[in-house]
Amino acid sequence: MWFFGKKGASGFSARSTAEEVTHGVDGTGLTAIVTGASSGIGVETARVLALRGVHVVMAVRNTGSGAKVKEDIVNRVPGAKLDVMELDLSSMDSVKKFASDYKSSGRPLNLLINNAGIMACPFMLSKDNIELQFATNHLGHFLLTKLLLDTMKNTSRESKREGRIVNLSSEAHRYSYPEGVRFDKINDKSSYSSIRAYGQSKLCNILHANELTKQLKEDGVNITANSLHPGAIMTNLGRYFNSYLAGAVGAVAKYVLKTVPQGAATTCYVALSPQVTGVTGEYFLDSNIAKPISLAKDSELAKKVWDFSTKLTESQSGESSTSN
Repeated sequence: MWFFGKKGASGFSARSTAEEVTHGVDGTGLTAIVTGASSGIGVETARVLALRGVHVVMAVRNTGSGAKVKEDIVNRVPGAKLDVMELDLSSMDSVKKFASDYKSSGRPLNLLINNAGIMACPFMLSKDNIELQFATNHLGHFLLTKLLLDTMKNTSRESKREGRIVNLSSEAHRYSYPEGVRFDKINDKSSYSSIRAYGQSKLCNILHANELTKQLKEDGVNITANSLHPGAIMTNLGRYFNSYLAGAVGAVAKYVLKTVPQGAATTCYVALSPQVTGVTGEYFLDSNIAKPISLAKDSELAKKVWDFSTKLTESQSGESSTSN
């Protein structure tokens, strides 16, 4: 944290904002989907992409909130192109409906920003009977990406422009369960840890991007896939800490935590910066390439997560995930 303002090789640091890291970038003609674009850094990501000329589709659970955010962005960014579409990542049916509606609209897709997530919640099951953090943070985005990949491939070929898939992970990937991913205990309530389950889902975000990278290279497609840690954001404090702890952390917040514009910087950098052209299968922190844990670079584990996720999304229920 002592190097919070120290610039890395990219010329940017933890203090850099989303506007700063995309200064001078022209995103006109690009279309992006941003999941979770109605709150936190998702709002700022949508705003800055729109500011740079990108047509942004806000994929949100609550379309009422999304409409208000869209109106606010349009008021601040005259001429901004934004659409709001409903998406609940914890429901495979919702993901499938979103993808179907998106494809039916005939829109191109250059950028897929898998931003939405939940953190450290008590043990709960999704509508598909899968542990909620794994279902929302990883599996929903895995399925969404899979269903939209052909659209991205077509757009990349027709536009002759690089497509980019951006997975928001977290430094919390370092605090997953000791074995990394508990394939046979995804739904095991008795040994559930809210923090480790969050870390597990965030580790899967990195592994997903890395396996995607391998497959896209094999297909010879001009699409990159990267993951990143946005940073600890001030606005998220109240949700995850009790009031005493939040107050104590708040006292040093300005030294170690990011503002929302700083929190959205790495996402916007990886999505739009010309510096990242051709860069794929990397993990970013503070708008610079960083090193995740060794498990995150394990290609066999990445393939295993891919196959496990494919099985779960194709089975239409979480029954296969409960076997011990």
